[in-house]
Amino acid sequence: MNAVETSVPPMSELLAKMVAEKQLSASDARSLTRPGSVAVRSEEEVLRWLAKEYGLDFTTLDDLEPDKEVLSLFPARILLKDELLPLRRVNGTVEIATSKLFATQGLDTLKSMTGLRLKPVLAPSEAIQREMKKRLGVGADTIGTLDEEKPFEVVDEDKLEDTDLDSAAEDASIIKFVNQVLRDAIELRASDIHLEPFEDEFRIRYRIDGVLQEVPVPPQLKRFQPAIVSRVKILSHLNIAEKRLPQDGRIKIRVDDAEVDIRVSVIPMLHGEAVVMRLLRQNSTLRGLEDLGMDTREKKCFKHVLEMPHGIILVTGPTGSGKTSTLYTALNEINDAVRKIITIEDPVEYQLKGVNQIQVSEKAGLTFARGLRSILRHDPDVILVGEIRDKETAQIAVQSSLTGHLVFSTLHTNDAPGAVTRLVDMGVEPYLVASSLEAVLAQRLVRVLCKHCKVVDDSPTARALKVQLGIAAETTIYKSVGCRECRNTGFHGRRAIFEWMDSDNEIRQLVLRNASSDQVRDAARRAGMKTLAEDGWRLVRLGVTTVDEVLSVTTAKEVSLTMDQSAENAPENAPHSIALKRP
Repeated sequence: MNAVETSVPPMSELLAKMVAEKQLSASDARSLTRPGSVAVRSEEEVLRWLAKEYGLDFTTLDDLEPDKEVLSLFPARILLKDELLPLRRVNGTVEIATSKLFATQGLDTLKSMTGLRLKPVLAPSEAIQREMKKRLGVGADTIGTLDEEKPFEVVDEDKLEDTDLDSAAEDASIIKFVNQVLRDAIELRASDIHLEPFEDEFRIRYRIDGVLQEVPVPPQLKRFQPAIVSRVKILSHLNIAEKRLPQDGRIKIRVDDAEVDIRVSVIPMLHGEAVVMRLLRQNSTLRGLEDLGMDTREKKCFKHVLEMPHGIILVTGPTGSGKTSTLYTALNEINDAVRKIITIEDPVEYQLKGVNQIQVSEKAGLTFARGLRSILRHDPDVILVGEIRDKETAQIAVQSSLTGHLVFSTLHTNDAPGAVTRLVDMGVEPYLVASSLEAVLAQRLVRVLCKHCKVVDDSPTARALKVQLGIAAETTIYKSVGCRECRNTGFHGRRAIFEWMDSDNEIRQLVLRNASSDQVRDAARRAGMKTLAEDGWRLVRLGVTTVDEVLSVTTAKEVSLTMDQSAENAPENAPHSIALKRP
């Protein structure tokens, strides 16, 4: 059978690429394409064949831990340039992982520099790059270049006239390092980048799926901390000479045809300036209502309020819980030629065709309240207010809904019933809240189990939890493990859990009497509202997430309400319940 078949068109391209990169010799490539040879479909299969032909070892690096001491014997710049990963010392010989058997220049350079005996071990290039980033840190090659070829010393920061940070921040290696950090964060789906100065290190962390994960960096990075911070300031048009006051800026970059808006915050700390960058992907694909993952009741209620001619619909939750994405999904559903839709946001996260969008500008004096007043003169049918932050914005939003507009907005409260009392606390009259508020949707994001490594959880603890949470005994629930695909977190991506509260007559009467949020919650539950925890258990039953993950984003009160209801419905011979431990 021929190696190159019509069903495998990339074969010749793969071999040509490997020959060009000196991973494979031309003669070996020809032998792999001769009639009767084994069909090769991937780089790994080619490397396994080479290892067998030349009597070498092959490894995927999954079960092999590179020796840190051996790794420290070689300069990072050369290792990264030639994709060589020192593994271990065996009988006086150092094993070096490589995917380029016939590119011997790098190995020869290392041999002449160290005088050590080296033995190549074949491994896929993707595995080598992954392990290098983990062992050597992001940007080790650029920092290594600065350290070896262009050393500079940042003098006492109090003596600004002696500090040449302008030129240091414009150094090609510093520019390349900051670019690498940004690209790495975008590729890993990070929502935030944290640059944190400490006494003896400069730590970098990414927030991925809502959880901060430390990024390996070169140990000498601390020396270049001021230059790196200055580079970020230059990109975000901030004053690099100002080190005593907090500063806010923004960067807009394009990576692989996708625009990313980066919000930058710089705050002076004890050991230097700390930087947090929030990444907002401008060209993210908008989901439809069906893709939000709502249960049947919530989806039906959502569709119903979208057909209303006026009123306020609020989405509540903490920062980063997906509130704006849900509102954009709603706008996308009702965006047509017969409606005039205007939004005022800070920032504009998505660009919707056919929707008039306004960007808040505090410096220019364009606030939510001022913009909202102007919007009303543009004859809108639907208004989206990015966030109700103060009494003035809240009052204008309420008045807008009472004058025939459908108003969407967000609010920071722990649950849906809390939004009612929050509006009253902000200074809106209870009778205005009762007459204008149509519905409140609270939401949180829970991490989704990695499909590559999740395993069934059939432990005694899991069985007791099923009874305690009202989950059927035959339902399969899962726990997280961690693998290479999910960076050993056990999770990949996030899903929303929802709590929908409609404003019925009973709730309106409670609002008029200035009732507490607990009383509003009880009335909403009698009307069919499910708490965030209850919706979380739905995802646990579906095998989407874990019990611990739901506990981490819900309140103790929500969990206890669910458990009380489950206990009432539990059979008499059910196993004893256990105490739920919050992560």
